[in-house]
Amino acid sequence: MTADAISSRGEGRPGEAGWIISVQAGRVAPLGPDGVPSAFAKSPAGGPVAVGRLGLAGDAQADLTVHGGPDKAVYLYPAEHYAAWYHELPRHAALLVPGGFGENLTTLGFHEAAVCIGDVFRAGSALLQITQPRQPCFKLALRFGDTQLPRAFLRSGRSGWYARVLEEGIVASHDRMLLLERRNPTWPVSRLARLITHRLATPDDMVELAELPGVASDWRQVAITAVEQAGVQDRQRPSAGGPASSSFIS
Repeated sequence: MTADAISSRGEGRPGEAGWIISVQAGRVAPLGPDGVPSAFAKSPAGGPVAVGRLGLAGDAQADLTVHGGPDKAVYLYPAEHYAAWYHELPRHAALLVPGGFGENLTTLGFHEAAVCIGDVFRAGSALLQITQPRQPCFKLALRFGDTQLPRAFLRSGRSGWYARVLEEGIVASHDRMLLLERRNPTWPVSRLARLITHRLATPDDMVELAELPGVASDWRQVAITAVEQAGVQDRQRPSAGGPASSSFIS
């Protein structure tokens, strides 16, 4: 296991449990001064919520080309991060509450360096699998009225993560989250988030990512394409040529 997979709060081994402290869903509504359609703003669920293959009952996405779908059915965000955001951005205190970053499940006990791509969790009675970190779009800036926040969000490493639904079920505040399976211990969410943010994936990284069990299909295809392109470049490069590029994610 890499150092990234180990944190001061433990390694996140199968059998470890955390908690869902809040459940949120949102309908499409105007966002920002121009009234951009968005379901970013979430409201706390009043009780148990059904989780289907495409997400929580009562939750919606405005732009299905970049949001939603089976690989982004549920967005989870660690409650522990809100204290850091409050310290760094006190001007946004009113929005720095569970659900503030548009997550469906606000969790306690797990974070990006201690959960891995492909991890399988029992959350309430639903079965979830981690697929990728979150990459914020411009709607994060609209929600907070802060054009610098998306960049700060990426730099912070406090991305949260998306999950697909392997088994439908019910989730509610105070439900337990139990880590059942870990197939990719060297691929914590924090590792993929850094590769995406800093675009410094090596050829070996991309070969691994292309075959990584559980990773989101979009990122698998990015990796497959990069590996294929690198193979073409290697065949075209003279035998005395230099090493392959270290920047594979564009």
